Amino acid sequence: MPWEYKQSIVLRKDLRMSPGKAAAQAAHASCEAVFRVMDSGNREWLAWLRAWKVEGQKKIVLRVNSERELIQVYTDAVALGLPTSLVEDAGLTQLPPGTKTAVAVGPAPAQLVDKVTGSLRLY
Repeated sequence: MPWEYKQSIVLRKDLRMSPGKAAAQAAHASCEAVFRVMDSGNREWLAWLRAWKVEGQKKIVLRVNSERELIQVYTDAVALGLPTSLVEDAGLTQLPPGTKTAVAVGPAPAQLVDKVTGSLRLY
């Protein structure tokens, strides 16, 4: 069965986060995007969320090399009307407060997510 829905999670490679830190930031981005869908009242987003859940919640973790690139992913996703989140670190461990670390795009139809993240490399 081809996956029709997915979520891309994009992390900044330039920050050289520890594996645990990177995992936490990815989880923050993923959860926040889902919370935004749930709170949005957007019927289309909610239908995408339900379909993504039934399919097994496909996620892919990708990388960018700068804050500028991360913000561009976020901006492109918003422009396409996709659910998205942008994580800014609280600064309690490895990074200064406010450091932009991760973006989640989706859950949404895979072909739309790929318009934003399809050219990025795996983290």
